[in-house]
Formats: sequence, structure tokens, C-alpha cells
Amino acid sequence: MFIPLHDANSLKRIRLQYVTIGLIVSNVLVYFLTAFGSEEAQIATVYGLGYIPSVVFDTVELPANLEIIPEDLTYISYAFLHGDIFHLGGNMLFLWVFGDNVEDAMGHIKFLIFYMLCAVAGALLHGLLAPASQVPLIGASGAIAGVVTAYLILHPRVKIWILAFGRIPLRIPAYIALVLWILFQFVMFGAGGEEQISWTCHIGGIIAGAFLVVILRDRSVPLFDREIVTPRAVVVEQPSAVRPVGAEPAPRWGRQ
Repeated sequence: MFIPLHDANSLKRIRLQYVTIGLIVSNVLVYFLTAFGSEEAQIATVYGLGYIPSVVFDTVELPANLEIIPEDLTYISYAFLHGDIFHLGGNMLFLWVFGDNVEDAMGHIKFLIFYMLCAVAGALLHGLLAPASQVPLIGASGAIAGVVTAYLILHPRVKIWILAFGRIPLRIPAYIALVLWILFQFVMFGAGGEEQISWTCHIGGIIAGAFLVVILRDRSVPLFDREIVTPRAVVVEQPSAVRPVGAEPAPRWGRQ
């Protein structure tokens, strides 16, 4: 639908978004550690670390050779697996653009908790609506949906640069792009397009993000911030006021 590029919404309470950077690095490392193994190893990783509703709800038993971690931990582990480089890149770009300001509003530890809970909520709703599914759910999209929703609630009027439809550069208020993005998830869910993408997981993250940002943000952080922050790349300096003749001090000649 769109690709976020830049928001220039500066940090106010933290010096560096350590958790956001750490999550991106972790996702990238996991992808490269798992993407280039043998086909058997990749399948084992997806089934062992992916979220499989029928396995979690004990209607299907996972073969012993595919069990890597306890099944309940897949509520989180699935969010660190990605199907291909585009799946990874899209999720990490959204996290990079929007995650830092959500982390700034919550603090490092609470943001990490927020991210994990959004991932859990995405998997949980996916599982509840498709409990018999034997297809592994992978990807950080549920957690990212929570981050996007939290950003919308915190900074709806911030101007952001996006590529609309992957090719048209636009600078628009965040609420326009993000509200449309959220509505798109619900529309696709209603259309029943669950074969390749779990829109249900996205919606679970959206609901969790909207609820948790109210609870986990620092109490000094307002909701629906009315400040409009324009990306630095497009800031236009205002011309300085013209001073009347004689306003400038006369030059002093000679040695100082």
C-alpha cells in the first residue's frame, strides 16, 4: 500500500532507540542464519519456531524431530522469522521509521514488553480464529501493526514521507497514511484473503497496540499530540527580516 521513508520526529526522552535497533538486528541475524541452510533445515526452523495453532491448542502433535522450543514460546519466536528478504525488509522499515518514537514515549523496557505483547496478541487472535490451522505463522507483522497503531495515537499530525503504491513520493500527515493502512487490514480480513497473509494477526497487533500504548506510555506523554513535525529534508528556512539602514553596527577598523 505504501512504503514509509522518513518522519524526522526527534526523540525527546531517550538518547538512542536501543530496543528498536536491537529488534531490527535480531530479526536480520535470524533471517540470515536460517535463510541459507538446507531446505530440510529451513522447514525444521519454520515448523519448530513458527506459530502453529493446531499444535499450540493440542489438536495436532508436532513430530519430535521438529520440536525446537516449547510450543507456548512460539507466540513470540514466530515474530523473528521471515519468508524472504522483502518480507523482512518491509517489516524492519516500518519498525525503523515508527518504532523509535514509540520507544521514546514508553522507555526501553516497556517498549520491549509492548512489542512482544503485540506479537503475542497477533498470534493469539490468528489462532483463535483458525484453531485447526497446521500452517506455521511467521513474521513480525503483528508486532509492527501494534507499533504503527501506537505511533498513530501518539503522533497523528506528524508529517511523514512515504512512497505511495511503491513509487509516488508524498509528504502527508501520519494520520492519513496510517489510518488508511489500518483500514486496509480490516478490509482485507473481511475479504477473506488469509491464504498468504494473516490479516487476523495484523488486527490482533492493532488492537493490542491501541490498548497498550495508553497503559505503557510515560504519563507525561500526551495522546494525539497536536504538534506538527515536518521532516528536516523539506524544511524551508524563512527569510530573515530586513533591518533598516543604520541598524547594523559600524565596522571597527584596525587591530582588535
